[in-house]
Amino acid sequence: MKLSMSGEYAILAMLYLSAKPFGETSHIADIAKDQKVPESILRKIMGHLVKAGLLHSYRGKNGGITLARAADSITLLDVIEVIEGKIFLNKCLIGSEFCDRIGSCAVHSVWRQVQDNMIETLENKTFASLVSEEELLQQTYAT
Repeated sequence: MKLSMSGEYAILAMLYLSAKPFGETSHIADIAKDQKVPESILRKIMGHLVKAGLLHSYRGKNGGITLARAADSITLLDVIEVIEGKIFLNKCLIGSEFCDRIGSCAVHSVWRQVQDNMIETLENKTFASLVSEEELLQQTYAT
């Protein structure tokens, strides 16, 4: 699995929003500028995240985008699957209609284990934890 640029941009935007106090709105233009992401692409990505229930969008003068739930309840897996779809390391993990060797292939169990480990890692990384890690890294490299 290779993360697309849209997936990368979605993660950057979610990190930006997760660093804000919960409920604080941000403008997509500000997020795009801060994260060095094309605004037109980010607008489309944010629409997908709103539709998936990860973000709220508010119109009007005081409108903007905000997290729909706390950053400690949104994982990397949540965001990646909204943008990229379900993660499958190899087509044989999708199902038997994509591979006729599932029951007889020694490598199948390896792909399954690698995929399961990757999904578990992504499920266990919340945006709150990533923001904390990023703050520590910035402090470390600032000194």
